[in-house]
Amino acid sequence: MSSRLADIFADFIANRTGASDAEVVAFSKLSGGAIQDNFGLTLTLTGGTHPGQHELVVRQDAPSGVPESLSRPQEFAVLKAAFEAGVTAPEPLWLCEDPSVSGNIFYVMKRARGTASPRKLVKAEHSPEARSRLTRRFGEELAHLHSIRPPREDLGFLPLPRPHHPALSRVLRYRRYLEQIGEPHPVLEWALNWLEDNAPEPGPTVLCHCDFRTGNYMMDGDELTAVLDWEFATWSDPCEDLGWLCSRSWRFGQEQREVGGMGDKSDLLAGYRDISGTEINPDHVSYWEVMALVRWAMIALQQARRHISGEQRSLELALTGRMVPQMELDLLQQIRELEASQ
Repeated sequence: MSSRLADIFADFIANRTGASDAEVVAFSKLSGGAIQDNFGLTLTLTGGTHPGQHELVVRQDAPSGVPESLSRPQEFAVLKAAFEAGVTAPEPLWLCEDPSVSGNIFYVMKRARGTASPRKLVKAEHSPEARSRLTRRFGEELAHLHSIRPPREDLGFLPLPRPHHPALSRVLRYRRYLEQIGEPHPVLEWALNWLEDNAPEPGPTVLCHCDFRTGNYMMDGDELTAVLDWEFATWSDPCEDLGWLCSRSWRFGQEQREVGGMGDKSDLLAGYRDISGTEINPDHVSYWEVMALVRWAMIALQQARRHISGEQRSLELALTGRMVPQMELDLLQQIRELEASQ
C-alpha cells in the first residue's frame, strides 16, 4: 500500500487538528467495501486538538459507483446525524471535499474494534441468550435511527419518496433500472408486479440505513461495536430496514435464524418496540423481505455492469452479477410461501 497516500491523509488530518506532527504507525486497504475504498490508518498526533494515537478509517470514492450510492459528503452528513441520534455508528471526524488532496473526495472516522465478516459472525458460538440480546439490539439501533424524520436541513439532499409511498416508489425505480440494464429478467419483472399488487399501507417516513445487514456491522465477541456503510441511506418506510436485515440473502447458511443468520424476528421487533413504542406488523416486514431480494438483484446486476463496461475491472464485481439466479429462486420460493400462508 502506497506510503505516499498514507502521508497525504496524515498531512490532511494534521492540518485539520492543528497537530505539529503526524506519524503514520500503520496503513492498509481494508477488505470489504465493494463500492467504496476503505483504508485503515493508525496515526500518532503531536499537539493540536487531538494529541495521541488514533485508530482511524479513511473512506474514499472508488473509480466507479452505482446509482443508489450517496456521495461521500452526503454519506458523512448521514453518518453524523445517525451518530448524534444514538446509533452505534463510527464517529465521523473530518471531511475532505477537495479532490486535489488525494485524487478523490474522502472522509475520516474512528475505527471500531471487532470483525464484520458475515461467515465468522454467523458461525460464532454465541449462547441463545446472547443471540437474543443481540437481535433485540438490532431492533433498538434501527429504532434510534428511525427517530430521524424529515424535514431536516442537514439531510436536504435526500429525496422524499415519489409517489408518497416508499414501496411503490421503489417499484417504479426498479422498473427503470431493469429498462436501463436492457436484459430480460422475467422473474424480477414478475416479482415487481407482485410487489405493486400487494403493497401495504406505508408507515411513517423515516431515515433508513437501507443496508443494515450481517456484513455491515461489527462485533467484538458478543458486543455490537459499529454499524457500517451508510451510502444507501434515504427516507423510506421503517419496514424497509427491518425487511432488508431479515432477507434470505443475509443469513449465510443459517436459514433458521431469520434475522441476518443471527436470531429471531420476534426479538428484533421487540427491541424495536422497546425504543420506538411502535408495534410493527410482521406481515409488512415479510413484504419488504421480497422487496429486499429484488433490490439486491438490481444492485448485483449494476455491480456486474461496472466490470463488464470496463469502468472498474474486478472479479468480485463480476461474481456478484452471477448471484442473481439464486436471488430469483429465493423470490419464487418466498412469494409462494407468503401466498400459501394467506
